[in-house]
Amino acid sequence: MTDDWREEIGQPTKALVERPSAGALVPRAPAPTPVPRPSAQPPSPRPSDSLKAYLAEVKRFKLLTKEEEAELLRLYKLTGDPQAAQRLATGNLRLVVKIAMEFQSHWLNNLQDLIQEGNVGLLQALKKYDPTRGVKFSYYAAYWIKAYILKYIMDNWRLVKVGTTQAQRKLFYNLKKEQEKIQREGLEPAYGLLAERLGVSEGEVKEMNIRLTAGREISLDAPLNPDSGEAQINLLPSHEEGVDNFLANAQLRELVKDKLVRYRQTLSDRELTLLDKRLMAEEPVTLQEVGEEFGVSRERVRQLEERLKKNLASYLMKELPELSF
Repeated sequence: MTDDWREEIGQPTKALVERPSAGALVPRAPAPTPVPRPSAQPPSPRPSDSLKAYLAEVKRFKLLTKEEEAELLRLYKLTGDPQAAQRLATGNLRLVVKIAMEFQSHWLNNLQDLIQEGNVGLLQALKKYDPTRGVKFSYYAAYWIKAYILKYIMDNWRLVKVGTTQAQRKLFYNLKKEQEKIQREGLEPAYGLLAERLGVSEGEVKEMNIRLTAGREISLDAPLNPDSGEAQINLLPSHEEGVDNFLANAQLRELVKDKLVRYRQTLSDRELTLLDKRLMAEEPVTLQEVGEEFGVSRERVRQLEERLKKNLASYLMKELPELSF
């Protein structure tokens, strides 16, 4: 990175909602217009008035020379002077804007979101910077600014997070770039080649590619359209039984009940006991209890029950052929 970033702030192309950040040292943009509901039309590509005002405010802060920056860093580390910290932070706000604009392709909602996250990263860099290591502050700050912006993008990319492991984060940031690089080389960006280049498994490449190319999720509570009070969840198929199936099953149960009444008239006392206390009961008695009532063994009761089941099934199939379906 060169020092050209200090003057390279162009006009952004998107505008979004500002997320409050924990840094009173950094001037915050005025509150932007609310985010439209999920089913509303996409926002206008022209930058919002609040974003323009913020960029104008950023340009009011004087850029730091190398000598001024070095002296302020030394003073802040030695004394913790809040005025030195504020001057260092405001002097690097243009760096935050430039880096945020580089990541707009990953976050097409609101540039202000990225700027605010980058401002938090800038303050974190200022807190952790060690001037004795000989690293230029702008290089060190860029690392923290990018880290906060990328984490925000990943956490808010979809309703369901797309990068929860180190391999997934690597794919999230680099998969598209590597695909374009392979295509420029005249090769086909197959999953195997991408996995080899990025040092991950082929399955992880395939999964992330599906996630990144799929359409954005829509909340089930979102309205069908701006003028509708009906939610998306109402379009989901119901798991309840349909009215036609309910009526058909009710009719079939009545037929079976009627046939059972007639079938009972053909049974002996023992078979009726088995039917009522074993086959039709909600809480059947044990085979041992029935055996003691009949004065026979438990095994004999089991044999009688099996025969009754077969006879009943044959009777119902004969009387109600539709049961076979």
